[in-house]
Amino acid sequence: MNINWKKSAIIVIDIALAVYLFLAITVFNEPQDQKAVCTRVDIRITDGMAEGFLGESEIESQLKTNKLYPQGQPMSQVNVRAIEESLLLNPFVKEAQCYKTQGGKVIILLNQRLPVMRIKAENGDDYYLDEKGNVMPNTHYTSDLVIATGHFNRNYAKRYLAPIGENLLHDRFWNNQIEQLNVLHDGTIEMVPRVGNHIVYLGPPTDIPQKLTRLEKFYRYGLNVAGWNKYSYINLEFNNQIICKKNKTSKP
Repeated sequence: MNINWKKSAIIVIDIALAVYLFLAITVFNEPQDQKAVCTRVDIRITDGMAEGFLGESEIESQLKTNKLYPQGQPMSQVNVRAIEESLLLNPFVKEAQCYKTQGGKVIILLNQRLPVMRIKAENGDDYYLDEKGNVMPNTHYTSDLVIATGHFNRNYAKRYLAPIGENLLHDRFWNNQIEQLNVLHDGTIEMVPRVGNHIVYLGPPTDIPQKLTRLEKFYRYGLNVAGWNKYSYINLEFNNQIICKKNKTSKP
């Protein structure tokens, strides 16, 4: 029987190459991946306007409580999907993204819900309101957010107070000027400024941007000249006019 040694040699070489590739994948790579350990967790929280509302230590504590904090764990066992799903259960987290990088690093990116107002209503409600009108539970967080008091329910807060809070928060002038909103029994609104001994009556919670524009002009070109304590009550209820009640202690 004639043996084709050339053909046999080629077959042997092919088999040897296949075995080598198999070993390269299953023996060399997998143990290295399994031995890689998470050496660093990088938590990044966006929305600097609400800095301090959601902290890295709080996120770390939440993940440790749920036994999902990756530092010191094998990278092959770090479940990024489980981490994301856990963080989204946090009422202050809007979006969460987690991924692994080479060198044993886990990146966690968070976009937090933005509080625009603190609610302390007469009915006992005490919570934060985000820019969408959603309720955010009371927490240790402290800031210079506008406080809304008075007679209103959560539907009123979502429909009217959330848009007002967003307007105030995103305007540097009003964010520094307004301290409190007070809702009266008829649903109309008063504002308490930080500067000036007066109350601003907005009337019904409609056309708020236009009313604030008129008030800003009055502040800049009226009170800056006449004095910030000249009036005790400023009424913006009616279009194209501002009605003021003079402070009894002010000079003529």
